[in-house]
Amino acid sequence: MSPSPVSSTPILRRTLIWSAVAAGILAVLAGGIGYAVAGGEGLASGLLGVLLAVVFLGITGLSILIANRWYGDPLYVQFFFAIVLGGWLLKLGLFIVIMIVLAGQPWIAPMVFFLSIVAGVAMSLIIDVVVLTRMRLPNVSDISLPTVNPEDEEPTKGEDGAGPNLAKS
Repeated sequence: MSPSPVSSTPILRRTLIWSAVAAGILAVLAGGIGYAVAGGEGLASGLLGVLLAVVFLGITGLSILIANRWYGDPLYVQFFFAIVLGGWLLKLGLFIVIMIVLAGQPWIAPMVFFLSIVAGVAMSLIIDVVVLTRMRLPNVSDISLPTVNPEDEEPTKGEDGAGPNLAKS
């Protein structure tokens, strides 16, 4: 597989990898604290909250990575926004369904669940900031500059061969 020409791809991959590692650590912490506070319900709530935060936040990065595969296609912008918007709509739909299903479940400790989701979102935002500030991304990227100065080329002759061709294309 050839590397992606889009300069944001390595940043997104690194963010997703760091988020997965940090989510594992956060899951152990949230599960442990939840178990200490609310027993088995706290353990399940802490793990589920971290899992939901990571899945929902990962969908955006993953959708951008998938959309970047169409870079260079004439319809790239349309594909990109359709895929990313589709990911956001998927997240919205999943969130509503999951919250309806989990509402009032006796095995959920609401405060542990809520705080583990907040911790997962905060962890993801911190990782995004750290990765983006440490990665080197030029201000102008994903563009190819001309290799020849157009002013150095000879002007083309007109149809009669007498002077420059001033006709607009």
